[in-house]
Amino acid sequence: MKTLITRRRALMSGIAMAGTIAAPGILQAQSVPATHRRNTSSFVTQNWQDHFDTLGVATIVADTESRALHYWSGDGQDYRVYPTSVPISEELTKRGYTKIVRKKVGPDWTPTASMMERFPEYRYMPPGPENPLGTHAMYLSWPAYIIHGTHDTRKIGRASSDGCIGLYNEMIAQLFLISPVGTQVRII
Repeated sequence: MKTLITRRRALMSGIAMAGTIAAPGILQAQSVPATHRRNTSSFVTQNWQDHFDTLGVATIVADTESRALHYWSGDGQDYRVYPTSVPISEELTKRGYTKIVRKKVGPDWTPTASMMERFPEYRYMPPGPENPLGTHAMYLSWPAYIIHGTHDTRKIGRASSDGCIGLYNEMIAQLFLISPVGTQVRII
C-alpha cells in the first residue's frame, strides 16, 4: 500500500520531530521559574580572601561588573551567588567597604533628594507590591544605599537601580535570613 504524502502530513511530521528534539530543552526551561529565566548574569567567580582578612559574622561581595552578589557564612561553609540589578550609571555607583547596619521586612521607600531632582513625580511609598524595595531591605552604613528585593523582575541582571543592589524577592528573603547585622559588604 502506497502512503500519500501531502503538504499537511509533511508539515505535521516536521512539527512532531521538532517537538521531540526540543523536549529536553523545554523540560529544562520549565524547571526554572519564569521570573528567573531572563536577565541572568554571567557570573565571575569571587574569593572572599581577595577582599577581606576574615569572614567576620558573614561576608558579601557585590560585583557590579558581572551583576552578581556573593555571600559567605562566617564559618565559610555556606557560599551562595545571586543575580542582581546594579546602579544604572557610574555616577550612582558607590564602591568600597561597608556593612549591614539595619534590616527590615516590608520596607517603605522615600526617594532621595537626587532622585527628586531627576524624577519630581516620585513620592513616598509604603510597603506593598508597588514599592521599589520589594519585600526585604538590608541597609548599609552608607546613607541611602541598600541591598533589597524588587517586584520588577525585569531589573535583575541589568544596570537599572539608583545606586542600590537589587535581588529577586525570593532571593533577598533567603539572604536576609542568613546575613546578620554586622555582615561586612564590599561593592566592586
